[in-house]
Amino acid sequence: MSAGRVLRGSSMLVRSGSATDVGRVRDHNEDSVIAGARVFAVADGMGGHAAGEVASRIVVDALADLEEHPPSRPEDVAALLREANRRILEAATEHPELRGMGTTAAGVTVVDAGGREHWVVFNVGDSRVYRLADNRMHQVTRDHSEVRELIDAGLLRASEVATHPLRNVITRSLGTDPAPEPDVWVLAPTPGERFVVCSDGLSNELEDRDIMLLARRHTDPQEAADELVAAAVRAGGRDNVSVVVVAVDAGDGDAEADTAPRAGLHRP
Repeated sequence: MSAGRVLRGSSMLVRSGSATDVGRVRDHNEDSVIAGARVFAVADGMGGHAAGEVASRIVVDALADLEEHPPSRPEDVAALLREANRRILEAATEHPELRGMGTTAAGVTVVDAGGREHWVVFNVGDSRVYRLADNRMHQVTRDHSEVRELIDAGLLRASEVATHPLRNVITRSLGTDPAPEPDVWVLAPTPGERFVVCSDGLSNELEDRDIMLLARRHTDPQEAADELVAAAVRAGGRDNVSVVVVAVDAGDGDAEADTAPRAGLHRP
């Protein structure tokens, strides 16, 4: 667990926890996770063999730059994801066995604008960011997927997604040319809120209500992340499962630095 940092311009303390599991079906884990002091994200790799793992690792390594070089605008986060896309394509050119690899990316990071920090939520693909506040949870991100487009067009009901033949087809991913356009949202931090960042190995196994209940059950975000991953594996574990839980608590406004070690990068 990272017991965090106090958001500048507020008296709120950020804590986080992360967990990942290969699941019951796959033979290796292509997800990568970062849970640092100011960036929290999941990347769900694809491409077979070790290629997906390479792509997702490239993304979290790129996102780690935000720890040392904090963004000042949401556009900085989008630009960094485009840079990650470039690095994936470059790696595939240098290593032909990796061609065709790609990855999703979803997460939340801190942007320092005018001396006050805000959240920037970002997404490419069908990994998700949920926000829990005031005993409610909603999905901040929008899936970039074929089934999401069919739902939006009124051609598919949400209850039909689990058995639809296109349920695993995404419409945006990192590792493509031209680079995909990331979605970004800016949110003001709120005491008591939580974020759940996850690969679709969680959201495909558990209903949103179950995710909310498990995320709220544990005060410690590490315990929450562990239990969410375990629940998805128990429910079937048909894919790799990765989760980051971020908790925002009322804290000591005079604190200026991290009060515990950073969680760092988490990989299979």
